[in-house]
Amino acid sequence: MKLKIKRCSENPIVIPGKFHWRMSNSFNPAVIYEDKKFYMYERAAGGLRPFYNYFGMLESDDGIHFEHSSDKPVLTPEMIGSKHGSIQDPRIVKIEEKYYITFAYRPYAWNSNPTGLGVPESSQAEFPGFDGDESENQTRSGIAVSDDLKNWKFLSWVNSKDIDDRNVILFPEKINGKYAVLRRPSGFVTTNAQHKTHPAIQISYSEDFINWSEPEVVIRPELDWENNRIGGSTPPIKTKYGWLVLYHGVETQDTSVRRVCYRMSAMMLDLNDPTKVIARCPNFIMEPEEYYEKVGLYIPNVIFPTASPVVDGIVHIYYGCCDTSIGLATVSLIDLIKYVMQYEN
Repeated sequence: MKLKIKRCSENPIVIPGKFHWRMSNSFNPAVIYEDKKFYMYERAAGGLRPFYNYFGMLESDDGIHFEHSSDKPVLTPEMIGSKHGSIQDPRIVKIEEKYYITFAYRPYAWNSNPTGLGVPESSQAEFPGFDGDESENQTRSGIAVSDDLKNWKFLSWVNSKDIDDRNVILFPEKINGKYAVLRRPSGFVTTNAQHKTHPAIQISYSEDFINWSEPEVVIRPELDWENNRIGGSTPPIKTKYGWLVLYHGVETQDTSVRRVCYRMSAMMLDLNDPTKVIARCPNFIMEPEEYYEKVGLYIPNVIFPTASPVVDGIVHIYYGCCDTSIGLATVSLIDLIKYVMQYEN
């Protein structure tokens, strides 16, 4: 069976510009469909040195043409705890009439110097009162909450600040009476060298959003196209077969220039025990193909899905393109399920 994922003819649908805080990058958005409208929360940056990141809010009636709801970010690193920091890669879900955004947070932004060949060369920016100790500047994942999609406040952390943890994604409902998150904890990551282990997609549970269980492994990297790392991509989609999960894999292609390629795949997890993998695609189902997915300001050869709302049976996959702009691709939910389930264990 061949899976037909269709890219929007107007891609990239969101690009940088307009406001000073998003002049260089707009990418990796959270998107939710509510009351017949699409609400997007972009990860945006106004420059690369330092690489401060913020969340801007946009709205759309058709899921393609978005306009900003405000000329200011709706969530900033200062609202989380540090005006020198950066917030990254939001994912959004609705649970029991409240909206939750998970995000990655770094208290002190980096300086980034893209090479056009691979992962950017980065260094720690200097800030008053910070001595540059990398152990004090790991990526910590948190949760923000809102009643109205516009006003957000910090709720809690998912991990302690002594490990690097990102790609934290909430399930859209409780599992066995507990909140659940996919996550990817790993050891310290420096700005100059890749962590040597292969972090896995893991899961944790909580009754109160504050205290989280020790993470349990869901899947590990197993294939050549995910030899660098894997991580969750979009909030799980509940189906009668299980939790449909899109995830990303990163392949190292040339270590001399730190050239990598980000692709997307999918799996199905048990509804009551998401550590049980019902089916997992052996290959990627989407990879960089178009110019805007291969060439960009920040890092080449990247598609990075972070949202997949289902509207009228169609999965709307919103993804970052080269950490520079935002693309949209669509696929039938039924076709996607059928494709994944042909690899049932």
